[in-house]
Amino acid sequence: MFSGQGSQYFQMGKQLFESHDVFRHWMTRLDRFVQENSGLRIIDTVYGYGRGETFDRTAITHPAIFILGYSLAQCLIEEGIRPDRVLGASLGSFVAAAVAGHLDVEDALDATIRQAAAFEDTCERGGMIAVLAGRELIDAGWLGEYAELAADNFAQHFAVAAPQARLDAIQAQLRERGIAHQRLAVSFAFHSRWIDPAQAPFETFMRGIPLGRGALPLACCEQAAVLTELPADFFWRVVRRPILLRDTLAALERLGPHRYIDVGASGTMATFAKYALPADSRSTAHAVLTPYGQDSKHLAALRALA
Repeated sequence: MFSGQGSQYFQMGKQLFESHDVFRHWMTRLDRFVQENSGLRIIDTVYGYGRGETFDRTAITHPAIFILGYSLAQCLIEEGIRPDRVLGASLGSFVAAAVAGHLDVEDALDATIRQAAAFEDTCERGGMIAVLAGRELIDAGWLGEYAELAADNFAQHFAVAAPQARLDAIQAQLRERGIAHQRLAVSFAFHSRWIDPAQAPFETFMRGIPLGRGALPLACCEQAAVLTELPADFFWRVVRRPILLRDTLAALERLGPHRYIDVGASGTMATFAKYALPADSRSTAHAVLTPYGQDSKHLAALRALA
């Protein structure tokens, strides 16, 4: 499972970068590609700041999330932990598609660079807020007047997107109602109409990127379905339309039990899966990286299950 914007933080994956040759190889190789194509240095930035500092510049976080997810997936594959299918949420869909072989890894990474540039060149600043409540709060209440649904993760957790000027007011209303929430470390209102100006320049670029039939099926959180081929507008839709993680996991559960492995920076996808899975599910969910360290320990635990 590959997560998207909001999962990143400075120092993510540092323990594996220092200790695992395959992880470091892919981090370094893909960082070099970004340097050559945009002049940005991802590794220097990710490991050059303290974990507690805000990491939300899209031009850097977009490729950083991709590089980390792809490198961690290759690390797991080297350890004998091979996926039967992949799941992508939002930007994580770019990584999932590359790992599954639907497009070349450098094409996918270039697409993240170009998409980030399109956001920064055309869109007003915005943000996202995660809310610990049922999504009926936005479907029928005041919140829908301020924001749009960005993600439906499990029964008591969703996220909204809104322009920068509305975020403080939304948080004030949530505090007044005693509703737990958290602003995510993002710079734009992903999964909402406020990023629509970026669609045309991004899709113009994507018309030059060849897509093929991948070796693995992809569980798509935009369609809540398992895909064997990707539609032409796939890489725009996954960042524009809401993330339907709860529905996507339900679709996968109908196929039988799974071992869900979070291949993102924060482990939030594994946490969401644990809450979203039915009580009688025989599936399990696992994180490798978290902001609290123990990356090598988590990897060893997964290796023992392989």
